[in-house]
Amino acid sequence: MDALGRALATSTAALKRHRSLVVGLSSLVLPLLLAIVLVPFRSNFASSAAALCFLALIAGVAILGNRRSGVLASVSSAIWFDFFLTQPYEKLAISHRPDLETTICIVIVGLLVNELASASRRHNARASKESDYLSYVHELSVLVCSASPIDRVLESACMSIQEVLHLRQCVFERSTSGHPFARILSNGAVAHVGLAWPTKDIGLPSPNTEILAQWQGHAVGRFVLTPTTGEPVSLERRIVAVTLATLGACAVASDAQMGTKERTNSDT
Repeated sequence: MDALGRALATSTAALKRHRSLVVGLSSLVLPLLLAIVLVPFRSNFASSAAALCFLALIAGVAILGNRRSGVLASVSSAIWFDFFLTQPYEKLAISHRPDLETTICIVIVGLLVNELASASRRHNARASKESDYLSYVHELSVLVCSASPIDRVLESACMSIQEVLHLRQCVFERSTSGHPFARILSNGAVAHVGLAWPTKDIGLPSPNTEILAQWQGHAVGRFVLTPTTGEPVSLERRIVAVTLATLGACAVASDAQMGTKERTNSDT
């Protein structure tokens, strides 16, 4: 059983690595196989019904694959529909106008379905990322509210900010008087030498950028970010990073306040 499980895991991993190749080949081969299956019925099977079968196939490929595989499936479907299912058979020629119109519709509708599937994948990916961002904020909030050790909270904050902004490194410094860096402001904008930086297009300024850890109007430190050069960073991701930095600042301020109370109690 263990050997079978390992074999299945290996096969699954290999399939994931070569997923784009498999889907690309399928987008070319499946329309051919569908056309061959329909050949025995072409004399009494309406061409419009066959076209719907091809469109269903294109939709499946577009949903499971990518934009390129959807385009390949659309073109391949039109070619094999013409070759096997329109007169004269086994030739890339169409003698009837309705068949020509149906072939053109396969391509056009197939491309439209492909674009809709591509847009749906983008929206799903964005929703998934937003869910991940929310989980980072929630997990850090739980740490702060549970009075976890400050080192653990700051480590979690740095790791979360690094993941959200796709950084090479993120460290927390309790002092804000070090070397001045470009700064991500509370509204997500990036200021560099007094100018707005086009982060959405060219990424965060190198070699380092900072987020001030502020709580109740006071800076208790800063998060120093080492960005991945040239990688664009959206405004939404920057705002999430600022939120995480604020939670870290809350933990630092609370820890300092607790330390002050303990010292006062020990003195009395």
